[in-house]
Amino acid sequence: MFISTKITLVAVALIGVGLQAGFCQSTTTPASPKPLVTDLYTADPSAHVFNGKIYIYPSHDIEANVPEDDEGGHFNMRDYHVYSMDKINGKVTDHGVALDIKDVPWAGRQMWAPDAAYKNGTYYLYFPVKDKEDVFRMGVATSKSPTGPFKAEPAPIPGSYSIDPAVFTDTDGTTYMYFGGIWGGQLQRWATGTYDKTLKTDLGKDNEPALSAKVVRMNKNMLTFDEPVKDVQIIDKDGKPLLAGDHDRRFFEGAWMHKYKGKYYFSYSTGDTHFLAYATSNSPYGPFTYQGTFMKPVTGWTTHHSIVEFKGKWYIFYHDVELTGKTHLRNIKMRELMRKPDGSIELITP
Repeated sequence: MFISTKITLVAVALIGVGLQAGFCQSTTTPASPKPLVTDLYTADPSAHVFNGKIYIYPSHDIEANVPEDDEGGHFNMRDYHVYSMDKINGKVTDHGVALDIKDVPWAGRQMWAPDAAYKNGTYYLYFPVKDKEDVFRMGVATSKSPTGPFKAEPAPIPGSYSIDPAVFTDTDGTTYMYFGGIWGGQLQRWATGTYDKTLKTDLGKDNEPALSAKVVRMNKNMLTFDEPVKDVQIIDKDGKPLLAGDHDRRFFEGAWMHKYKGKYYFSYSTGDTHFLAYATSNSPYGPFTYQGTFMKPVTGWTTHHSIVEFKGKWYIFYHDVELTGKTHLRNIKMRELMRKPDGSIELITP
């Protein structure tokens, strides 16, 4: 969830839509999906199935009148709403504010893309927000309901940094967090293990392996990390790591993990080239072998998604800027995710 002012919007679509409750269109038609929510601006949708319903945990975009910059300062979000759907093509229900920045004691500004999980009879909301020193950390908040309200822990997760948490619980019950984002996501600032605020985009070493997303096993209490953070290495078909200069394929931000027929699918945004790409592995830790692009660029600069199974079919949730044409005022959408017989994901033209 980041922008570069050096690159313009990708074919902005301006369509007048009334500000009213959103509905999902059919995923079986070739028509472009319509926004799920139109009375608020929403982005970065993390979708999960809890208790037989789809719950969506997006960012809540606002017009904060902050000038655009290469670190995403104009993405100045302050709270989260939770949405639910009883069925595909059904009504999308807004359950109101689930967590507000004023209720996070250590938070400074910018509540970016969240995720959620369920374990031990409790729902967990994970969120990146800059602390009082303007450094992104991961927070966690809990509730007995998937819709909240969520109560934040008094401090960020120890050892956490950067953005875009994606929390995945494997079939054996083990839970992992995948996270990270370069440029405004600050991942490059932690390359040496110590925060270096002078690094603005990446390390500027195009012929070296690209910066990696991170993965870490969660403790059973789901509030802390259970091990040192590890790199999510992405390699090509020859086993060589993707290079930093390979902007069409290397990881930028927006990690997601899902499992299909025993294989782990790590998907992510390429950022400044605006693709969604994926890589696969036989282990949740990787290494992950790059498989290709599965979504072409959406309108707007950012692209951020989640993938979820619901009643035997798979769906992708994502965002674009159909409602406004402004890259910081986005709207979430969904459509069916199709696969080939070998498990590869078919290319989506949004």
